[in-house]
Amino acid sequence: MSGIVPAPIARQPWQLLFPLFALIIFGGLVLYSAGGGSLSPYASSHLLRFAIFFTMAVVISRIKRSWVTFLAYPSYVVILLLLVAVELAGQIGGGSQRWLEIGPIRIQPSELMKPAVVVALARYYDSLPIGMVPTWRALIPAGIIIALPMAFVLLQPDLGTSLAIAFGGGLVMFFAGLPLRWFVGAALAGAAAIPVAFFFALQPYQQDRVTTFLDPESDPLGEGYQITQSKIAIGSGGVFGKGFNEGSQSHLNYLPEPHTDFVFATMAEEWGLMGGLFTILAFALILYRGTMIARASDDRFAKLLAAGMTATIFFFIAINLMMVMGLAPVVGIPLPFMSHGGSSMMTNMICIGVLMMVDRWTRKSARSGRFTH
Repeated sequence: MSGIVPAPIARQPWQLLFPLFALIIFGGLVLYSAGGGSLSPYASSHLLRFAIFFTMAVVISRIKRSWVTFLAYPSYVVILLLLVAVELAGQIGGGSQRWLEIGPIRIQPSELMKPAVVVALARYYDSLPIGMVPTWRALIPAGIIIALPMAFVLLQPDLGTSLAIAFGGGLVMFFAGLPLRWFVGAALAGAAAIPVAFFFALQPYQQDRVTTFLDPESDPLGEGYQITQSKIAIGSGGVFGKGFNEGSQSHLNYLPEPHTDFVFATMAEEWGLMGGLFTILAFALILYRGTMIARASDDRFAKLLAAGMTATIFFFIAINLMMVMGLAPVVGIPLPFMSHGGSSMMTNMICIGVLMMVDRWTRKSARSGRFTH
């Protein structure tokens, strides 16, 4: 194939990109239906955003390792300052203060912090001697790197994003080799703190989401409406679905947010179990390839980067799918590469770009090794 396909194209991680493209196209079809059988307003902007952010991902994939290590901490600090700026002068929407508006540009710094925490932690553990991994030097500074942005995001308030930051950061700490007993202790402490957090840390609407998750049928027309309608949409799709552009739950406005948080329910109603299996398989291939990229690298920094970015994508997928099926509270996390939304697309495409970058580093290192020997 090297004589037919140009080398720069052949070297791309197509095992990662093919399922990504499949999800983007499939998501465009679902959003076309969610928009009432029209490219606007959802499908066209979805495809345009992907084109822009995929270009960004390709640019990221070309960045040298030395640049990433040099910019890891400064980038984290700049985004942390943007989170502070959100608290001081951020725009309020939907009851939350999450956005900064600079002229025509509207950004959500908390989304940028998800990959930034992974990069900062990977840089920290790369510089930490192996012998210090089982000591407090591996725990306290990393804990601060995670806790600072989480605190500001919780003030917005945005529980879902704060959990995503904690999950990605925690997985980097785990893959860095911190003792398992620390994670077990943290899990037990977290479980013990759940009642306190529920009554004193969560906002009233967040408490309602938890109680609704536990018993959605208790208020099917109120707080339980979203989960109830989502289950109806998924269940009514059957094995093969009602047909493309034939979903009654979304078209008759029974299903809330059919183009964002509940896009999987929109898809399942029209494409059925087969559509759901296709979607989950495509996600599984992306996560598998991300895991293989992490395992293939002999560089500690690159390995932690790839593992952390894969974990971040996994968190989006797992929480959204559990949410729309009634297995987790509704926390406003969109489905990667299918939901309509620029912030989510940007975050996940940064993760894809970093995976492509690490894959390129590994391939380049392998070629250099062959030439050397």
